[in-house]
Amino acid sequence: MIVIKNKFDKKQIGNLPRALFDGRIVTIVSEYEADRAVDFLLRQPILGFDTETRPSFRKGHYNHVALLQVATHDICFLFRLNRIGITDSIVRLLEDCSITKVGLSLQDDMRMLTHRREFTPGTFVELQKEVHDVGIEDMSLQKIFANVFGQKISKGQQLSNWEADNLSEAQMLYAATDAWACVLIHEEIQRLKNTGDYRLEMCEPKLVTPNVNFNEM
Repeated sequence: MIVIKNKFDKKQIGNLPRALFDGRIVTIVSEYEADRAVDFLLRQPILGFDTETRPSFRKGHYNHVALLQVATHDICFLFRLNRIGITDSIVRLLEDCSITKVGLSLQDDMRMLTHRREFTPGTFVELQKEVHDVGIEDMSLQKIFANVFGQKISKGQQLSNWEADNLSEAQMLYAATDAWACVLIHEEIQRLKNTGDYRLEMCEPKLVTPNVNFNEM
């Protein structure tokens, strides 16, 4: 039986072993490649989704989604949307209602993706809602993964340039790990719900000591 907490202490994450995707990573930079990748993905039983956007440091300025990453257990496709946009085949993938597609904060991702091209999102599983079913209140992928697996997902590349001419190996590994982690979390939460093989530990809320000016007493 595993122990999960309703809220995982972020201070503990730094001491955990690092989790990394160790499968194949394929970068998609043409419509033809996107067509082939989507044909493959639509034959898989489960897919993990995530997106990356170049950060903006100017108030009121927002960039379009630059990268859509879609992973299975052993392969992750990185669709470079800043180069190819959202192609017809990518729309087909996003609108699919037959395959289990898993992600985190999907409402935000779908809203940002529709800024590139309008589409009607198909069937997706929202991890934030799913983990709540077993008592986990954490909202971030990093904290949920640490809570469920006792491993750390590094966020070091989050604010890097996702519109660079060539993504670095660190960026590709970061992006693939996030999408792959969604698959692992979904499957483990489903297992826990089906077997009841877990114990929820409620973390005590931290007591806040009020500031007292004894000179005023």
